[in-house]
Amino acid sequence: MLRDFETKKREDSNSLNTEIKQLETQLLGQQQLLMKEKMPVIVLIEGWAAAGKGTLIKELISELDPRFYNVVSPVVLPEADERFPFLYQYMKAIPVNGKVTFLDSGWMENVVRKYLRHEITKEEYRNRVRQVNEFERQLRDGGYIILKLFLHIEKRKQYERLYRLAEDPKTEWRVNREDLMQHKEYKRFLEAYDDFMEKTGSTVGWQILDGSHHKTAVRDALRLLVQRVDHAVNDGRYEGVTFQEEFPLKEMPKLSEVDLSPSIDDDEYKKELKKLQTRLGELHNIIYRKKIPVILCYEGWDAAGKGGNIRRLTYSLDPRGFDVHPIASPLPHELNRHYLWRFWTRLPKTGHICIFDRTWYGRVMVERLEGFCTANEWHRAYNEINEFERMLTEWGAVVLKFWIHIDKDVQLERFNDRENTPEKQWKITEEDWRNREKWDEYETAVDELLQKTSTKNAPWHIIESNDKKYARIKTLKIIVKALEKACEKHFKNMME
Repeated sequence: MLRDFETKKREDSNSLNTEIKQLETQLLGQQQLLMKEKMPVIVLIEGWAAAGKGTLIKELISELDPRFYNVVSPVVLPEADERFPFLYQYMKAIPVNGKVTFLDSGWMENVVRKYLRHEITKEEYRNRVRQVNEFERQLRDGGYIILKLFLHIEKRKQYERLYRLAEDPKTEWRVNREDLMQHKEYKRFLEAYDDFMEKTGSTVGWQILDGSHHKTAVRDALRLLVQRVDHAVNDGRYEGVTFQEEFPLKEMPKLSEVDLSPSIDDDEYKKELKKLQTRLGELHNIIYRKKIPVILCYEGWDAAGKGGNIRRLTYSLDPRGFDVHPIASPLPHELNRHYLWRFWTRLPKTGHICIFDRTWYGRVMVERLEGFCTANEWHRAYNEINEFERMLTEWGAVVLKFWIHIDKDVQLERFNDRENTPEKQWKITEEDWRNREKWDEYETAVDELLQKTSTKNAPWHIIESNDKKYARIKTLKIIVKALEKACEKHFKNMME
């Protein structure tokens, strides 16, 4: 791509200025349409150091209403300093519906630079290329308009610009060591950029701009953006087709097949609880030092005992090292972004534990059954969720998913107990009773999600909770075993 790119001949300045003005006016009008139609736009601008990325962004936004766009300059930290998945900062930056986000460099620069600096292995590079493709496809399928631009200049032109910037005391701060190293290794970067673009251009294609002629680059960028928005507005929001990748799955029983009779006597419960909580406290210290992230996901029937289960889990943890996220209906700013955004932004940093009380599986349960998303959206979600969880485990996270299971009779007993006990009445709502009426529909949905998302890297664990104490002990045992395994794996990797 870059190797075959031919620099354009200089065009008439007056003609370029006239066309740029016309395009800026069109784009301003489109901005109002985007707000009206609630269509979000992401413009990713990658390119060589000194190619003019910042100046290009300045020109693109010059006539836009600043209330409805945002410019983000993601930082490429050394791999050793990263505390979140590498796509975290980009997902965090996606705009709400109707607004535009301009990214001054992004996932391309991040992956290529770290690969060439040997901060990630070849296998990690391949994984991140795949994750980028999944990320872009999920955003596109979710209705995001994405434009990816690469600002290209030849090595000689880059040298001239870097030299000019470095020689001027007012601009020398804009040239850093990475820029100089990139110029020195221009050929390696050229090949790496080409490889990345070839491997990440099938879902959202790359557009190469001639950075040697600034006005031409501005005109071409405006043209592409106006065309992309015009196409989306006229044809309507894109809704992707359901795509199902083959993930290695763990066989799961149907809920109706699960024996809910297991129980534990009080003496054994107290002894096991103390032992497991003590061990969990020890493991929490180890995973903090080893920077292993942990994500615990709780789903289950209303009144199944998720809250009590979580309380026994957190009792022995250092409160500075974990967060519990009770997930309710999305807030307006969450509802106006991709449905996974509110979970991405709650991920733990390395060494911390994150506990989700309800999760992204709401997409294929309550949102599915209550009609809060289309059939295409919830069918597509199984694959998107599997991709999301695979990315988390490739990052190094321990991901454990629990379905806290009770039968219908036990739920009714607990509902009645809550209604008849003043200090528990806050726990029961009309929605709980309404959901109970849809028990069979929910059971069908849960059976399907267990079958389709219990992957080998992030399997489901069904926790029998007719006896809450038994459920707490079983859950703690699973968590302790998984953390011990993760610590052992981390130690082996260090020794290799």
